[in-house]
Amino acid sequence: MFALYITHPQVRIEANVPVPEWQLSDIGLERARRASLTPWAKSLRRIVSSSETKALDTAKIIARGAGIQPETADGMHENDRSATGFLPPEQFERAADWFFAHPMASYKGWETAADAQARVVAAIEAVLSRHDPAAPIAFVGHGAVGTLLKCHLSREIITRREDQPAGGGNLFCFSLADRRLTCDWTAMETWQGMTQ
Repeated sequence: MFALYITHPQVRIEANVPVPEWQLSDIGLERARRASLTPWAKSLRRIVSSSETKALDTAKIIARGAGIQPETADGMHENDRSATGFLPPEQFERAADWFFAHPMASYKGWETAADAQARVVAAIEAVLSRHDPAAPIAFVGHGAVGTLLKCHLSREIITRREDQPAGGGNLFCFSLADRRLTCDWTAMETWQGMTQ
């Protein structure tokens, strides 16, 4: 059976609002609604989300398609970037490049990529250790930690080359039996399920 890691789609960027409290934009909401209507969404038996607003809102929309309630799990939040606060997009992209290029070091007080990877992998494995392997499950979270999880599952070094396309709202799939990736990042509303 399969597991999905889904990143929240586009958000409303508000410099004066803490990043964990950002909400989905109108585009992000519409993409999540479209994803909730897909056969793969309706097949899910469990959805586990980061507790950050944008991820949990995505999880709630997708869960409606499956007729289930999402759960939250500790350790699934985005990499901790609170030390620098809000960074304008161009500056943020440079910081993200540095974060992935120097996984053992902290960018101006950020959580390191290595620490964030260990945290998110432990969170996912803790959920899966108590999960029925015959039941499809989705994890809803964030781009950076999703990329770090993907690097771990691919047995790759930490690298931004494994990052999702811009905009978010993408997913990758992996097998519950052996934790092997079965598809690369794909827009959540266009993924056709295990036939891809």
